[in-house]
Amino acid sequence: MAIPGKVQIIPLDSATQLGPDAAGSVLVIGSQATAGPALWAAKAGVRALILHDTGVGKDGAGLTALPFLQELGMPSACIDSKSARISDGKDMLVRGIISHCNELAYGLGTAAGQSCQEAAELMCQATPFEGQPDASEEPQRHQLGEVNGIRIIGLDTMGLIQDEDAGQIMLTGSHGGLVGGGDPHKNPLAATRGIGVKAAVFHDAGMCPDGSSTSRLPALDLQNIPAVTVSAMSARISDAVSVYEDGELSMVNETARKLGTATGLSAADFCRMMAEK
Repeated sequence: MAIPGKVQIIPLDSATQLGPDAAGSVLVIGSQATAGPALWAAKAGVRALILHDTGVGKDGAGLTALPFLQELGMPSACIDSKSARISDGKDMLVRGIISHCNELAYGLGTAAGQSCQEAAELMCQATPFEGQPDASEEPQRHQLGEVNGIRIIGLDTMGLIQDEDAGQIMLTGSHGGLVGGGDPHKNPLAATRGIGVKAAVFHDAGMCPDGSSTSRLPALDLQNIPAVTVSAMSARISDAVSVYEDGELSMVNETARKLGTATGLSAADFCRMMAEK
């Protein structure tokens, strides 16, 4: 329950869960620290924001939210991917350790090595956010190719999946973790939002604790759907085109393994193999 006059610290598992209570609050969100989740937080009027650095990864993609929000005027930071589960805001508050912050957050006393809880409390000093974000950083869908009549579809974020993607090969710039770090056996359909794709490629987000960034893979095994992740250092997170063009497989599920997939394979070759099965 909100206390009148007190800035609230709100943990969320995903930026897709942002609601009206986010305005004026400090948010700790288990999403990757890229421009998409940062944009949604800015649109929601968040006061300050802590995200997950997803192993930083190729081209520093896992930190792109920080300069983006600095320019808009919002203090922001991210936690070390090895310190707490991704897609689990409460675990971030309990176990997360700050790895990076922008200058606005640093000016409030935030620094690398702090606990996420301490950093969030310091960020409560921030003035209300008054920036004016535009839609230039909205995640996109991409048509990446077609093999044997099977389309290869790129989604910068899983939220862009559509019913028409059933039976197609899906690559996403999102991490491979179930929202909330859930048990893959409890709701396996959540891995692709109930849409039965032919095969799936995710980003491993730097291999976060407790298998939290790869839990969609066993969930898709339960549906006999081949699924893999690409390594954080091989492809930019939140960038489906990079996942396809640059990604190297870091983990494969049992269904994919039985079809001849192995770690080290390129994401593009995996997609072609699956389209031919």
